[in-house]
Amino acid sequence: MRIVICGAGQVGFGIAEKLAQEENDVSVIDTSPRLVGIIRDTLDVRGVVGYGSHPDVLAQAGAEDADMLIAVTQADEVNMVACQVAHTLFNVPTKIARIRAQSYLQPHYQDLFARDHLPIDVIISPEIEVGETVLRRMSLPGAVETVRFADGAVIVVGILCGEDCPVIDTPLRQLTELFPDLGAVVTGVFRNGRLFVPQSNDTIFVGDLVYIVARHDQVRRTLGIFGHEEPEAKRVVLSGGGNIGAYVARELERRKPEVKVKIIEQSRERAVQIADELKRTVILHGSSLDQEILREADIEDADVLVALTNDDQANIISGVMAKTLGCKRNLALINNASYPAFAHALGIDAYVNPRAVTISRVLRHVRRGRIRSVHSLQNGAAEVIEAEALQTSSLVGKPLRDLDLPDGIRIGAIYRRKGAITPTGDTQIMAHDRVVIFALAERVRQVEQMFRVSLEFF
Repeated sequence: MRIVICGAGQVGFGIAEKLAQEENDVSVIDTSPRLVGIIRDTLDVRGVVGYGSHPDVLAQAGAEDADMLIAVTQADEVNMVACQVAHTLFNVPTKIARIRAQSYLQPHYQDLFARDHLPIDVIISPEIEVGETVLRRMSLPGAVETVRFADGAVIVVGILCGEDCPVIDTPLRQLTELFPDLGAVVTGVFRNGRLFVPQSNDTIFVGDLVYIVARHDQVRRTLGIFGHEEPEAKRVVLSGGGNIGAYVARELERRKPEVKVKIIEQSRERAVQIADELKRTVILHGSSLDQEILREADIEDADVLVALTNDDQANIISGVMAKTLGCKRNLALINNASYPAFAHALGIDAYVNPRAVTISRVLRHVRRGRIRSVHSLQNGAAEVIEAEALQTSSLVGKPLRDLDLPDGIRIGAIYRRKGAITPTGDTQIMAHDRVVIFALAERVRQVEQMFRVSLEFF
């Protein structure tokens, strides 16, 4: 595909890196010569200095022949105009824009982005995407990572195996024998910096981060089997009352009225603003790096501190301080791609990477074939993909044990007639099934081919 990306910041760079690795023809536009220079020197992409909303700059980046434009600059208005220009002047088929301001996204303004007005095919709101990810992590406190697929019927969880994990040193084959009715499949293991798809004779070790695809009704049981039975938080302290923090608090008030929420916000002006917006949440003005403020928030009685500021170091340190002072768990927002590898060693129980969340959302629309959803894992080392099987797919009509699936691919669940199926060797995929697959990065192209319409169909 030929893709033009407007914005060379963390998200733009991450998208360009992923797409370039897959041999797409990528051009990146940014007003910063420094960022464009870095992306040119680091990746196999073209770099153009200028505004992505300017026609001549888009033309220089190859918009005339582009299949897709992805606008992820810091300015909503630049992103929207870039999509408009790409549509009107260059007839770019697919246009994706990141829009932060919630004013644009209010339901009664939904016609704004219609084809006859501002023609944007996909809108990404980082605050909502990240906020929902935080809420999902909080609902399953024993999981390091949680992603929903198949209309919520299938959940992928990342579980860290500690020394008290009951299934340590247990081969996966034996795990299946011990829990034959468990609706879950171990699809990936991250060990010593390497992510791989395990075989049935592989064993779980202390320190492994295990990725499991489970039916919705089997997630808590699965967490318990792996030694995580932490109850859902009833007392929550949020560090940071920005857009994400305010969204999380607002949704907790709406969805979980029994949960007591407190926000620590350093800006007095912002603290006053969110105090007027929120109904039951207690707002404290101060820094979450101040032990006295943490104690004022009753951190010793809190179930979780969720650090959502724009400062990774502050999020990590406040999370560690909170646990030192008696808080049961912490969850941190971490933007820097290199930090998550050290997060657990530093005392962080779970983290959310906004960059990864946004990139996963974009990849869903880049993938070829009948792809419904995509989530990137471990900085792009693997993906969990939900795709619809067509009648012509090589997967349809054969028992799974007879499919010649390459190493690095594991089918985790099948969604059929609004119900999730945990696959066995006898299971057959039917046309129109939605299949949730774990695939290492080098196998993603093969997964796409499995779900594309073959020429024989015509």
